[in-house]
Amino acid sequence: MTARDGPTLIASVQRAFRLLEAVSAHDNGAPAKQLAREAALPLATAYHLLRTLVHDGYLRKLPDGGFVLGDRVQTLHASGRAQTLLSRVRPTLAALRDELATAAYLTFYEDGEIRVAEIVDGPRTPRVDLWVGFEDAGHATALGKSVLRELDDDARRDYLTRHRLADLTPRTITSAPELLRRLDASPVAPAVTDLEEYALGTVCVAVPVYSGDTLGSLGVSLPVDRLPRLAQVRDRLLPTADRVTRTLSLTV
Repeated sequence: MTARDGPTLIASVQRAFRLLEAVSAHDNGAPAKQLAREAALPLATAYHLLRTLVHDGYLRKLPDGGFVLGDRVQTLHASGRAQTLLSRVRPTLAALRDELATAAYLTFYEDGEIRVAEIVDGPRTPRVDLWVGFEDAGHATALGKSVLRELDDDARRDYLTRHRLADLTPRTITSAPELLRRLDASPVAPAVTDLEEYALGTVCVAVPVYSGDTLGSLGVSLPVDRLPRLAQVRDRLLPTADRVTRTLSLTV
């Protein structure tokens, strides 16, 4: 690469962005000649960039020859919006971590899976070793069980038929009827616990949260010797979950 390559590459990116901006200004699409004119680009350059952007999914060419924004732009927009929402609740999660001296976790139930959205930990508050992905361990984690507790019967059955209740520790519940019975009879409801069911030596507590209509859970992990503090932890989790839900739901 020569010294001349840098500015050339940067200019190409700038031209592509100008085309994307021009396309976004036309809800029903616009032809290449019009977009080249609005982006102040030579027609040949515009054609080349438009073909590249269509190939990569950032634009879509209509049957009439016009161009509109493609699916990848929508994906970027959705991802960026999710990052923005998480950035707004991160201070709340950090405050919870510092107050309880525990790592804090946030999950959401999306496309039939329980997925970790954020973990806020630190040198003195390490996270649990995630040796099995949460998508495969919903039955053994407080975060997953919190989501399962809030789902309706059909959604619960759907999840449980798609996920094997793997035996992760000697305390893991591997019977679906027993798991559901314990969820419905949780003594700290609406919170649920994981008593060394995911990792020996660790107890976790979680409560439900929502981002609009999307169900999730907020939880913390503790060394098992802090089990006597369970009621105190639950009492701090509940108002924090309400705060997280308000923050996420007011910005969706």
